[in-house]
Amino acid sequence: MTSAQFPKSSGKQRVRTLWISDVHLGTRDCQAEHLSRFLKAYHADRIYLVGDIIDGWKMRSGMYWPQAHTNVIRRLLTMAKRGTEVIYVTGNHDEFLRRYSKLMLGNIQLVDQAEHLTADGRRLLVIHGDQFDVITRYHRWLAFLGDSAYEFTLTLNRWLNHWRARYGYGYWSLSAYLKHKVKTAVSFISDFEQAIAHECVKRGFHGVVCGHIHHAEIRQVGEVEYLNCGDWVESCTALIEHWDGQIELYRLAEAQARAQAQAQPSVA
Repeated sequence: MTSAQFPKSSGKQRVRTLWISDVHLGTRDCQAEHLSRFLKAYHADRIYLVGDIIDGWKMRSGMYWPQAHTNVIRRLLTMAKRGTEVIYVTGNHDEFLRRYSKLMLGNIQLVDQAEHLTADGRRLLVIHGDQFDVITRYHRWLAFLGDSAYEFTLTLNRWLNHWRARYGYGYWSLSAYLKHKVKTAVSFISDFEQAIAHECVKRGFHGVVCGHIHHAEIRQVGEVEYLNCGDWVESCTALIEHWDGQIELYRLAEAQARAQAQAQPSVA
């Protein structure tokens, strides 16, 4: 079966693997509704949750858990029940789970990192990536301080997309746009990519799938294939492995634009 085929029984697209990261359930900026719709559209043999799925940092200061966040958990449990292998790779915002690493509950496995073998034989390290972020690892107070400034841009992002939706426009991330424009952010992303690629070379991996920095990308970094899932707070992105081993970067904004274009009647 090719990646373009759909099982007749469910209408879902059948794929080999899905990767999602940085969902941050438990925060107001989590795009849980979009994620639920994305997960509902696919039947995958395996799904990797590449860290920061639940935001333990935020939940320490107050509880925010609407029904939409429960729906994401229920969707993942349903996928596991129907045969999808769910591998939860811990991150820094859900580091409270690291004490339970190597726990297995049916089709759900909890790990700190994993190895994935693609359909065409590439060995990929699957890791959240906070281990390669100097600020998070050695200067936690700076990480929390940066989190506050980041939350402000996400609040602006939330209101902007509220009004865009009311006027019929698709999703667009202000915070992601600003991240691309600020030189220090661009430099940080480059340093992060180089550090994690260096680790892969040392350990003999062909590539890495990670998250953490909320910057989705597929590119070659030296000898290493670098694949970042992005997030479901700003950019709403994921990685999809098809049956030939090809890995695609899914972006919600692009998917919405394609759907809108297809819905418009052609002009004779």
